Amino acid sequence: MTNAGLTESYWPADNSEALRSITLGGLLREVAAEVPDRIALVEAVPDPMKRRRWTYAELLTDAERAARALLKHFGSGDCIAFCSPNCAEWIIVQHAVSLAGMVLAPINPAFREREIQTILSDSDAAGIFYAPKFRDNDIEATLSVLSARLPNLKRRIRIEDAAAFFADHDPAEALPDTTPDQVLQIQFTSGTTGTPKGARLHHLGVVNSTRFVARRAGFPEGGVWLNAMPMFHVGGAVVTAMATLNSRGTYVLAPAFEPALMLELIESERANATLIVPTMILALLEHPDFKTRDHSSLRVILTGAATVPEALVKRTKDAFGCGVIILFGQTELNGVVTQTTLDDALEDQVQTLGRPLPRLEVRIADIGTGATQPIGVSGEICVRGYQNMHGYCGPPELTASAIDKDGWLHMGDLGAMDSRGYLRITGRLKDMVIRGGMNIYPREIERSSSRIRRSRTQASWESRTRNGARLSRR
Repeated sequence: MTNAGLTESYWPADNSEALRSITLGGLLREVAAEVPDRIALVEAVPDPMKRRRWTYAELLTDAERAARALLKHFGSGDCIAFCSPNCAEWIIVQHAVSLAGMVLAPINPAFREREIQTILSDSDAAGIFYAPKFRDNDIEATLSVLSARLPNLKRRIRIEDAAAFFADHDPAEALPDTTPDQVLQIQFTSGTTGTPKGARLHHLGVVNSTRFVARRAGFPEGGVWLNAMPMFHVGGAVVTAMATLNSRGTYVLAPAFEPALMLELIESERANATLIVPTMILALLEHPDFKTRDHSSLRVILTGAATVPEALVKRTKDAFGCGVIILFGQTELNGVVTQTTLDDALEDQVQTLGRPLPRLEVRIADIGTGATQPIGVSGEICVRGYQNMHGYCGPPELTASAIDKDGWLHMGDLGAMDSRGYLRITGRLKDMVIRGGMNIYPREIERSSSRIRRSRTQASWESRTRNGARLSRR
């Protein structure tokens, strides 16, 4: 289904591809049964001798053990927070939460007391896994202060103590049945207002959207996906991790983005795909190790939305010898909404956001009247379909501010659609500065000098490329 020759800015859902009615835990069990001995996860720390690896059989065993440990200390349906930089425990806990019928609330480890309290309170978290410190942020001290204000927070588990926590379980504990429509994750996003809101993402949305992303990107069955995007962000925890699982692939998880490490991992792990924002691509291309490392295994680089400069796309394709895919999405929509293809013309790669993923309706609405705009006329991008979140945490009015009575989720981005269904960004309803695929609002920048310095860094990048680039709107 191509939907070519549209007469108005409305893309009817392509329903030719069926949705899979399966949970994240169910998908892990399925893949572990099919390819039990395939490497599922590599914790790619800088020292190769300290890298941990799990086969799919081992990952399922550890995830089920962790799920039973969670059920020993918490109740099915409880929310478990996770505040840490990238680590293997992220993956294990995410699967364990799914298998235990619980909900995960990711927290950026750079967040301070006010932000952490908001997430723990709004998500009603009963437990948290955390790194005691992240850079100069004393997370443990913050949690000690907050514990008196959060009576529902029953238990705090350091990442270094996670193995001991997982070991404390009843092997006979029956894991509950979960359904694809259940909430899996609460991702806190500033949306278009700068006010943190918890978007409730569900199994059906994250499993199927990432399956479509992997397929359109040409990611091979059993391929290797290298990820350095933060796991507290939808790009890491959802798009990359679940696209790999859907493809029965190997997920190579770097602790953070570091150009030399990424280039070494592309070579040593024979990575086929990675999702990185344009500043990261440039850092790889300009690193001294680029010319000495073997990156011939790389088939595709997925990068972030809005307009990626034509010169960078050309340089990336030539230097890496691989394809480039442009993504556009939003947390409230369980990840990616539109995506280019490897076969798209260069003009479409650099001037558009691609076309909608299967099973989604997308239209451009007039800001004043809400009417669908003519082809090529700018308006607000609205989306309807299975990928819509199950609303925000909090009162119904909060969700109603984003999803109208007809089920259309208003993205807050201004765009235009051509007669083929390709989208272009034309502006935003609210001003924001974008850094590393994340939205930062002026009021947040003013809170500290460090945030001001980061905004200047972003401004420098935008000056060089003429356009900022965004992975997904937080």
